[in-house]
This record gives sequence, C-alpha cells and structure tokens, in this order.
Amino acid sequence: MLQYLNTSSRGRTAWLLLALTALALELTALFFQHVMGLKPCVMCIYERSALFGVMGAGIIGAIAPKSPLRWVAIVVWIYSAWEGLRLSWEHTMMQLHPNPFVTCDFAARFPTWLPLDKWLPSVFVASGDCAEISWSFLSLSMPQWMVGIFAAYLAVAVLVLLAQAFKPKRRDLFSRR
Repeated sequence: MLQYLNTSSRGRTAWLLLALTALALELTALFFQHVMGLKPCVMCIYERSALFGVMGAGIIGAIAPKSPLRWVAIVVWIYSAWEGLRLSWEHTMMQLHPNPFVTCDFAARFPTWLPLDKWLPSVFVASGDCAEISWSFLSLSMPQWMVGIFAAYLAVAVLVLLAQAFKPKRRDLFSRR
C-alpha cells in the first residue's frame, strides 16, 4: 500500500483529486451559506480557510508531482489538515458543551498581509454563533462532520508522508523478475 501511495504521489491525478475534494467541500459550504441561508460563524470561517489550505496543497502537488515541490505540498497538506482537525474539534466542543465564558470572536482575525475577509467578504465574513447547531445530518453537526473529514485528510497525508520512504517499483514490460 505504501508503494502505491508513493507512486500515486508522483502523479498529478491523486493531487488533483485532493484539490477537487476540498473544492467540493468549499462549494458545499458556500451552498449552505448563500442558498440555504445558514450563517457561518468565526470557527466555520477558520475551518473553511483550512480547507483552502488542503486545496492549495493539492494544487501545489499537481504542479510538479515529481519534483521536491511535492514535499512542500505534503507539508502544507499535513499542516492544513491538522489545523482543520484542531479547529473543528474546538468548534464541536463549543457546541456540545456551551459555556458563556468560552465563545468565539465576533469577526475572523486574519493577518494584515492576508485580509481574506476584505478581499472576499462573501466567503470569509462571519455572522453566525459558534455554539448554535443550525444543521445536522445523521445526528452529527457540521463541525462533527468536519472532524471526520479533517481526520481522514490527516491520516492519508501521514500515510503519503510515510510512503515517501519507499521507492516506487519500476514496472517495465520487458524486465526480468
């Protein structure tokens, strides 16, 4: 399996699949926000940013999958998945154990060199309450689903990182075994 992951990480298809899954989740979040009228909270916006990081890792990896740029993509993927998992877990705890002393901010705080809320307010401006559960599916709230999604992203990313230690098998039609 690790050899397969190593071989896959050296091709564009797996990286594009990673980017497309993150894009599908981003489009789903925008559907919930703009079509269904659900208001994203600050934690939702941060989780959305982590998903953009995963999507960025997929794009970076697809650009040059056989070059050392693949390592940059793997690092960005692991970092984004870890942060997304941490944020969605924190958000889940806010919903499951509401506390007036543990709340989220009123607005997302982005660095001055990357003011996403100013550049794309329709995507990165928060207006909801973090403790409110406004949507659930199969008795899981949105942050609970995101815990599972980010955990899966992180698990696969760690396996891909471990797979880099294995040389891919060279498959030649006329080679001897």
